[in-house]
Amino acid sequence: MENIRVRFAPSPTGALHIGGIRTALYNYLLAKKHGGTFILRIEDTDQSRYVPGAEEYIIEALRWCGLLPDEGPEFGGDYGPYRQSERKHLYAQYAEQLVANGHAYYAFDTAEALDAHRVQDKTFKYGAATRLRLTNSLTLPASEVQQRIANGEPWVIRLQVPDNELVVVPDLIRGEVTFRSKELDDKVMLKSDGMPTYHLANIVDDYLMRITHVIRGEEWLPSTGHHVLLYRYLGWEAAMPQFAHLPLILKPDGKGKLSKRDGARLGIPVFPLGWAGDTPEESFQGFREFGFLPQAMLNFLAFQGWNPGTEQEIFTIPELIEAFSLEKIGKSGARFDFEKAKWYNQQYVHTADAATLATFVRPLLETKGYHPEPAFLESFCTLLRERVTLLPEFWEKGAFFFTEPKEYDAKNVQKRWDATTRNLFEQLTDTLRAIADNQWSEPRVHQTVQEFMDQHELKPGALFPLLRIALAGSTQGPALFGMMELLGKSKTIARLDSALPRFDGFVA
Repeated sequence: MENIRVRFAPSPTGALHIGGIRTALYNYLLAKKHGGTFILRIEDTDQSRYVPGAEEYIIEALRWCGLLPDEGPEFGGDYGPYRQSERKHLYAQYAEQLVANGHAYYAFDTAEALDAHRVQDKTFKYGAATRLRLTNSLTLPASEVQQRIANGEPWVIRLQVPDNELVVVPDLIRGEVTFRSKELDDKVMLKSDGMPTYHLANIVDDYLMRITHVIRGEEWLPSTGHHVLLYRYLGWEAAMPQFAHLPLILKPDGKGKLSKRDGARLGIPVFPLGWAGDTPEESFQGFREFGFLPQAMLNFLAFQGWNPGTEQEIFTIPELIEAFSLEKIGKSGARFDFEKAKWYNQQYVHTADAATLATFVRPLLETKGYHPEPAFLESFCTLLRERVTLLPEFWEKGAFFFTEPKEYDAKNVQKRWDATTRNLFEQLTDTLRAIADNQWSEPRVHQTVQEFMDQHELKPGALFPLLRIALAGSTQGPALFGMMELLGKSKTIARLDSALPRFDGFVA
């Protein structure tokens, strides 16, 4: 295949929707599969919608996901600059070229005048049916056009869409998509301040950056008819990239596009990272804050529209790169199933190596004020991961390793605690106390407890639940003897000693 160059081109207008990460992922996979180049381009031509911090958010999200661009802001490259606001000087010449070739024109209609037309005609659009009765260089004498421009009167350059033509968009996912040109409006290409609209900037940048494939959401499909015309009118038709318009990510019930409001309404993440807005309503948690591993999120997102055609569901990034193809992306929207996303995360948590898990769990513990040694933290992750779906559960289910339980399962104690049990519990504590400090380990503790149980002809249910409650406050938790090893001898004995009077109090 040709030297593939793809771009992920978000606008810095706020937090990056999870659909944007899917778009970035598919671009990344295609590029890496064919030894190509994955480019980040910031499309910030609409300065009125620019949100401070949004570009930094986009880059941080890509870094967290591991979808590192080969070119882009902060990444370098030979085709920069990679912010459209820094490329402003490039666009006017192409807009003027369109005018000179008869494919575009200057328009002087004010916003108020256009609004008045829309009030009179709800279906009004600036195009072949209306342009000749509006205020533009097609209806004004050339001298007046030049005078208006010289006087500093506001203007825009509009694409002159042909009146009666079929515009065909070849799409790698949808096949040929055809537009009737009379249904297309004369899009604005350039404003009098020199800033281009999305349409012109997009095409010029894709051409100058030698983009070979444009992979983007289906919401851009209606604009692609204009883009095909632009490639033709600028003489770049031979260099036009291949298009692939991705299906929507749908709400969990499948009815409509997944939105930020759905996240707030359902209590689920719809962004990769959290975002601190000006108000609580504008602030939210992302997949990272919910406790997802980035690889699990990417595996889930890969299946939001793509399917390998096999039964395999768990893919590493190298496996996704190997299996991926645009032809295996469906046309229909993909329903966002958060339970399935959690399932993916659970699989990754269960199989990740302890050192990797520790890098994600450590920040959670540090926010609680704990800074465990690396070896302890890796053992902690190993012991608890089978019980965890989302990363915060490491704290929720394992806080007792760092701080003594504040509450005990009194009901379970009351069902089991009497004078005989108290005596056995105290004897077992003394037996464990006799283990040498340097011999305290899961096998030795297990052996010691088992010998004690055998000696007293006890079943596990007689003391094991009480041991768990004394150590962790609950009968729930990881393997008992692994828990005792990780707590260490001194903490284990101290908690068993302090549990005695507490347990007595529950039955007094």
